[in-house]
Amino acid sequence: MNKVLMSGNNVIGEAAIRAGCRFYAGYPITPQNELTEYMAEHMRNAEGGIFIQSESEVAAINMIAGASATGARVMTSSSGPGISLKQEGISSMAAQELPGIIVNIMRGGPGLGNILPSQGDYFQATRGGGHGDYRTIVFAPGSCQELADLTMDAFDLADKYRTPAMILADGMMGQMMEPVIFKKPKPRQYPEKFMLRGSGDGKSKFIRGLLLDPVDSEAHNWKLARKYEVISENETRYEEHRLDDAKLVIVAYGTAARIAKGAIKRLRSHDMKIGLFRPITLWPFPEMRLRTLSATVKNFLVFEMSTGQMLEDVRLALQGYADIEFHGRPGGAVPTPAELANVIARVYEQKD
Repeated sequence: MNKVLMSGNNVIGEAAIRAGCRFYAGYPITPQNELTEYMAEHMRNAEGGIFIQSESEVAAINMIAGASATGARVMTSSSGPGISLKQEGISSMAAQELPGIIVNIMRGGPGLGNILPSQGDYFQATRGGGHGDYRTIVFAPGSCQELADLTMDAFDLADKYRTPAMILADGMMGQMMEPVIFKKPKPRQYPEKFMLRGSGDGKSKFIRGLLLDPVDSEAHNWKLARKYEVISENETRYEEHRLDDAKLVIVAYGTAARIAKGAIKRLRSHDMKIGLFRPITLWPFPEMRLRTLSATVKNFLVFEMSTGQMLEDVRLALQGYADIEFHGRPGGAVPTPAELANVIARVYEQKD
């Protein structure tokens, strides 16, 4: 298998097409426009592929919902403000148990913010958009290779659990270039249960998320809740780096974790025992493994390119069994490993 040098946005597009995505709808917004451009150029070469530049983000999410109902593998992409506009549609897909991939290449915020890399959309991604009792599987890739692998995995898990799944990266990861190897996609386990067509019995299917009867609505919500419990039990992913002898553990994801690894390498050369815990799934969050670590490590530092959103999940996971410090850089500022190393060193020396 040959390595291919590609930008992160293009990697997502290629991985999606190889995974069987045959319907894409999106609306331009920086810093993910290259992904939309890639799909516009390459979907026409995929058998049955359809690309639509929609008139709005609201239109895009509803288009992929409709295509998903027919059995197609579908994807849309945007950045923070655009994801906000898609939120009702994502909630509706979760309620209707329609699979689909939503890509968020995060930018600075709130509001329109700026086009620089940020991690300020963590709450939006992991809290079901703040609307109703639902969740989406959220992958946080840490490299272009993981963008390729996790995009393919996201399609498989979306089908398996009949739910939307999200790829959450930031502007730096979308723009940077790295060599990648595209793995062979798994044969699709066709989820005919949610299809409007293809049953062969001649009967129409009715897919809906509006349940006016409170008894029916409650039963449906408990059904979804049981599904989310299964996902939590089986699909949690994380990476551990230099934890064997660590006295201080950095918790970071995505680009922030890449910066943290560079800082840890510098500090390890000065005999500082620093490790990294990197959540790969932000939902389900790997809370049980993090809690287990607190039996041997009592000092943690959460680093995010935000004012502290994942910090809340780390606090919930550790439940007061360890000390937690926080360092954030919101608004599109991306610190260097050397800058972060200085912060970590100060915390380490205070705890030592």
